[in-house]
Amino acid sequence: MAERKKVLVLGAGYAGLQTVSKLQKQLSEEEAQITLINKNDYHYESTWLHEASAGTISYEDLLYPVESVLKSHVNFVRAEVTKIDRNAKKVETTNGVFDFDILVVALGFESETFGINGMKEYAFQIENVHTAREISRHIEDKFANYAASKEKNDKDLAILVGGAGFTGVEFLGELTDRVPELSSKYGVDQSKVKITCVEAAPKMLPMFSDELVNHAVSYLEERGVEFKVGTPIVAANEKGFVVKVNDEEQQLEANTVVWAAGVRGSQLMEKSFEGVKRGRIVTNQDLTIDGYDDIFVIGDVSAFIPEGEERPLPTTAQIAMQQGEHTAKNIKHILNGEPTENFKYVDRGTVCSLGSRDGVGVVYGREITGKKAAFMKRVIDTRAVFKIGGMGLAFKKGKF
Repeated sequence: MAERKKVLVLGAGYAGLQTVSKLQKQLSEEEAQITLINKNDYHYESTWLHEASAGTISYEDLLYPVESVLKSHVNFVRAEVTKIDRNAKKVETTNGVFDFDILVVALGFESETFGINGMKEYAFQIENVHTAREISRHIEDKFANYAASKEKNDKDLAILVGGAGFTGVEFLGELTDRVPELSSKYGVDQSKVKITCVEAAPKMLPMFSDELVNHAVSYLEERGVEFKVGTPIVAANEKGFVVKVNDEEQQLEANTVVWAAGVRGSQLMEKSFEGVKRGRIVTNQDLTIDGYDDIFVIGDVSAFIPEGEERPLPTTAQIAMQQGEHTAKNIKHILNGEPTENFKYVDRGTVCSLGSRDGVGVVYGREITGKKAAFMKRVIDTRAVFKIGGMGLAFKKGKF
């Protein structure tokens, strides 16, 4: 009898957990020894972090135990990966060293500040469950502090958001849902709350048409958000952001400062592989990397460039999950002695929520806004849970 192959998956985000979810159905215990390594014993829906950060949902709503979706023949190890030795086929972790025959690297993302001075020190990052809890608590603390103090500090009711990409705009939408609730709870005049979004690029939400962007801007502006688009942030400090306007620096002040303008792949990628940029490595068409047909790299650490194109696909949950599904299929091919298949991304659409009641998006080529977009966003979020954990988990954690 042939020796069981060791399949090692690093990371239990969308890409890694989807890989394991499919693998455990395709492979028996006799065919492969599957091990999943993740630094937390839970998976969290990273596309919901903006909601937990604003406080419109609890942080508990977006996470569930990794082992709750694993079959008995999958070995789960809670550990942080510290080194990948691709030639020795070993992975070092805070909980031991693991050999592999086939490796799936799905290590996830980190916040990227693009070297802006003070951003790491003075601004919150929408990065994980812990940062989401911190931001939500901080925002409420500032409202409570304003209400309780005799000397009212208007900066307690000022919120600065850096970035008007997907995460930034979705966070702004949730803030416009949360602010009325906090104002009512603490007896604060809502008109005194000031939410300002700063974006360096000339256009926000670059993946969408002008019509969709205009809808998003109008909706958020009507709810009190001020946009400063085409305004670079040159620094963050204890007062807020320093921005450049007409070649002159200006200080924007607020007691809540949130950076939502960039992500990069895990820094471990630079230490483990050559040719890595911002934590991402260009993969082959079958999602392996050059020179290593037994190492797959997917999700936020993958830079997959479709055949005939010049730029890699963006790092989205939809792409990560499709990559995970495809990687499981290719691992099955390898174990069967069959050739791997090239990855083909199917774009089913993208929806950006603007709080719970509105949104903008493109679904199967059609532009949608308003309640229809908000509904589709809930469908997409629930489907992601269902794809990994099945009907039971979707019923428990989904958005219906």
